[in-house]
Amino acid sequence: MPLCMIAFASAGDAKPNVLFIFADNMTFESIGAYGLSDCKTPNLDRLVGDGATFSQAYNMGAWSGAVCAASRAMLNSGSFVNRAQAKADEQPFFMYLAFNASHDPRQSPKEYIDMYPLGSIKVPENFLSLHPFKDAMGCGPGLRDEKLAPFPRTEFAVKVHRQEYFAIITHMDAQIGRIPDALEATGMADNTYVIFTADHGLACGHHGLLGKQSMYDHSMRVPFMITGPDIKPGSSFKMPIYLQDAMATTLDLAGIAKPDYVEFKSLIPLIKGVEKVQYDSIYGKYINRQRIIAKGDWKLIFYPTIGKLRLFNTAKDPHEMRDLAENPEYATKLKELKVELKELQQAMGDKLDIDRPVKPAKKSGAANKSPRAASSSAD
Repeated sequence: MPLCMIAFASAGDAKPNVLFIFADNMTFESIGAYGLSDCKTPNLDRLVGDGATFSQAYNMGAWSGAVCAASRAMLNSGSFVNRAQAKADEQPFFMYLAFNASHDPRQSPKEYIDMYPLGSIKVPENFLSLHPFKDAMGCGPGLRDEKLAPFPRTEFAVKVHRQEYFAIITHMDAQIGRIPDALEATGMADNTYVIFTADHGLACGHHGLLGKQSMYDHSMRVPFMITGPDIKPGSSFKMPIYLQDAMATTLDLAGIAKPDYVEFKSLIPLIKGVEKVQYDSIYGKYINRQRIIAKGDWKLIFYPTIGKLRLFNTAKDPHEMRDLAENPEYATKLKELKVELKELQQAMGDKLDIDRPVKPAKKSGAANKSPRAASSSAD
């Protein structure tokens, strides 16, 4: 389900409640308080102000076009992406609220569409009419998400998508605003942790893409906020985490020992200042078409089917527009990150050999046999 809440409750007041809110297809840029887009999210901004924000929260990737399925499998199992794929007392209860936001089709009440006049919508700075490696990435015209706008991309089509995207997020935000109000009204707010995040981001016009099946930050990074007892209001953390760390965090908050099979980590040591680093580097994958390592100011993207390496300094180039891979000045950094990517692959159980590019199973357009077949390739 696109938005879920997890609560831990006890007969007494000694242990806290934990409320987990999970959105769908929601990029980190869409939180109004971040100041990165025109999207309005007053209630999620309230969470930003009331608690701790992790601004570098990543989804680890996916083994199919349905990136959300992989994200949720990792969240529920606690296993990293490749091992989660291989697995295809007080007790917590799970409550799922049927919000589909911000997944398409995006059908908001007119009042929310009217908040975003088309003439005021900005085209992303890294807009492209066509991504030069769309087919090698597995993001060509045959992918369900990418069929939602014409090829080549037009600024008008992107503006319409972003108008609808912002409107549905603002509509979802209004519904989420009812939750803390209800907690306060019932006297539960002081003993409840609230976690908000999303299963992955969305391109929605960045880089000539619409979907979430890429290793750019707009598709990997998500909002992540946590409020509750002993969480300092307005605190912010910039160290990279995985969104699925929420699973280990809820166990920690509930006083439940983390099982050995849970590979993700609790965020509580970071929040308390006991730890300063969660992961030395971030790993990402998308089927056999993409791999990444992000470390410090750098991100290395690899497209295995064509043997293409791409290098970005995300501190100086946050929109990932300037590929430095062929610049001799950065040859040492590229080589260093490639070695570290191999090491990270081994730790993650990733058997793809980046020194021997793989052949694509089929052309990215081959899946375009029927609307039904195409729609099954992404969720």
